[in-house]
Amino acid sequence: HVQLVESGGGMVQAGGTLRLACAGSGTSYSRYCMGWFRQTPGKEREGVASIDSDGITFYADSVKGRFTISEDNAKRTLYLQMNSLKPEDTAMYYCAAGPRMTTIPPLDYRMYRDWGQGTQVTVS
Repeated sequence: HVQLVESGGGMVQAGGTLRLACAGSGTSYSRYCMGWFRQTPGKEREGVASIDSDGITFYADSVKGRFTISEDNAKRTLYLQMNSLKPEDTAMYYCAAGPRMTTIPPLDYRMYRDWGQGTQVTVS
């Protein structure tokens, strides 16, 4: 399993930027998918962005053109650059990792086995 720790959340005004980071440790998957999800109270966890071991990325329509997912394999760190933030981006953001499975869409939470504890993003 992979242990994941998120950082970089905070409070920002609309139009601002934040960069989330997710540090990974432990046994990694040979072919993997890593993603960012977000959740607000009373709502289902929403897939925001993902990247797999081939470097292929996927984004939710709501964040396309504003968010960018990337990874630094040497540091075993996943990033989410968030620009032009909107109040509706307010949520707890989670990092996730799992073995790449072509039968499950990359932004489907069922792809992922390992989850971080989350970092809060608040946009006012």
